Amino acid sequence: MSESAPATSPNATLPPKGPAGDPHPPTTDIVLSTPQRWRAFWVCVTVAAITILDLSKVNVALPSIESALGAGSTELQLIVSGYVLTFGLVLVPMGRLGDQRSRRTLFIVGLSLFTVMSLVCAIAINPIMLLVARLLQGVAAGIQMPQVLGLIQQLFQGKERGRAFGLFGATIGVATAFGPTLGGLLIALGGPTDGWRWIFWMNVPLGLLAIALAVWVLPSTRTRSRRPLSFDSFGVVLFGLAVLSLMWPFLFTTGSPDDDPRRWWLLVGFVLFAGAFVAWERHYESQDKQPLIRFALFKTTSYRNGTLLMAAYFTALPALFLLTTLFLQTGVGLPPVFAGMVTIGFALASAIFSWIGGNIVGTYGRPVVVWGLAAVLLCVVGLAAAALFVPEQWVAWVMAGVMVIGGIGGGLVISPNQTLTLQDIPVKHGGVAGSIGQLGQRIGTAVGTAVALSLFYATIYREGGGNPDIVVYHDAYAYGMIAVALFIALAFLISIVDLSSRRRKKKR
Repeated sequence: MSESAPATSPNATLPPKGPAGDPHPPTTDIVLSTPQRWRAFWVCVTVAAITILDLSKVNVALPSIESALGAGSTELQLIVSGYVLTFGLVLVPMGRLGDQRSRRTLFIVGLSLFTVMSLVCAIAINPIMLLVARLLQGVAAGIQMPQVLGLIQQLFQGKERGRAFGLFGATIGVATAFGPTLGGLLIALGGPTDGWRWIFWMNVPLGLLAIALAVWVLPSTRTRSRRPLSFDSFGVVLFGLAVLSLMWPFLFTTGSPDDDPRRWWLLVGFVLFAGAFVAWERHYESQDKQPLIRFALFKTTSYRNGTLLMAAYFTALPALFLLTTLFLQTGVGLPPVFAGMVTIGFALASAIFSWIGGNIVGTYGRPVVVWGLAAVLLCVVGLAAAALFVPEQWVAWVMAGVMVIGGIGGGLVISPNQTLTLQDIPVKHGGVAGSIGQLGQRIGTAVGTAVALSLFYATIYREGGGNPDIVVYHDAYAYGMIAVALFIALAFLISIVDLSSRRRKKKR
């Protein structure tokens, strides 16, 4: 796709080309001018940022929701974890559907549902109403996110794709790190009773504006094919049951002695459903049908390693932010807005270095990610050391400085790895390939948060009893960060394996 491609209308369709045997085969290229491509890109990425913000900004609102609606601990847990769960459940099916038909249409459908459910959340009069809306918000996010990744891969090629993923990573990094700060600020502005509603109200005007821009700017990506829509319904059911049984026990792990240990039996169900899903998908594909997941994708070393790396990284990163804000609020006594501000340095540094990383990854390749992960690991060690050894009145300032190092590393991880992961994947599989990566990140978030919180609260229950002091919170934070460090170390190991694999290929 040349940068001098002729300009077309925003609703330009795709040129017909694809596999032999289909008179109207699926197509891969969108012929748009450079300004049109970038306008479409910014609409997609802005919506993705709003989606990711809702993963983190709601966390700081739980005490306000509890007091305003009388929500119990289980309902509060579901308000956060239910969004992650339904998000993960629909990612891969919607990625497949977008690849087969129209990414633009699914993007607008998901965005519209997300906007409506944000309105319902904002006006919720009881916990059940808020919970149902949050579950449907997660569904909406899972519909639109695969289309964002598929469209970016379809709109850009070569070095321009690296720059696009660099900006995508920068935007997502800022959204992830700014979520707690933004949530705390909105609560402070709206007041302790109704401030949490502002967190959802802000999505409504942003969503309406984004819908209008999407209708006007996004190109048509409808696949012209005489083949009937092939959708593996039974595979979707098996896949959903496998994901549900895997994520459920982790989403309901808090570290409290009251946690029901029987939930871990669901992992046996995961093994059975996952085995049945793999067997069914292979059978379905052997009948010359389009499976939900094409397992041949994982034979591509760069894709397999990159997907595993990001799953490990996102097992650590959300837990890092959650533990830090918890420690600063419950241990040091900072208000939510100030505890959230500690992550601003991470967000800004991540934004800058995501852009840099996206531009240099084409030249330097996987070593960019390796050095980024080393910097993030250094940040984890620095945060734990600050909690243990820095005086209470200075600990937030020191942590804010250490976060900058983590942001530099994070910027060199997310967007370069996204580029490297998808560089060998055909564009026609871009939506499902990207959604599998997103699913790995959502599962990682559930697992990492559960492990870190369990270590944090278990230490408080064990050492502090009913009256924990600051020393107990120091220990709890340190134990939680050990888990974070181990997951980052795992991602680092995967990056070294991938780097070695690439170097071996070059020598052949």
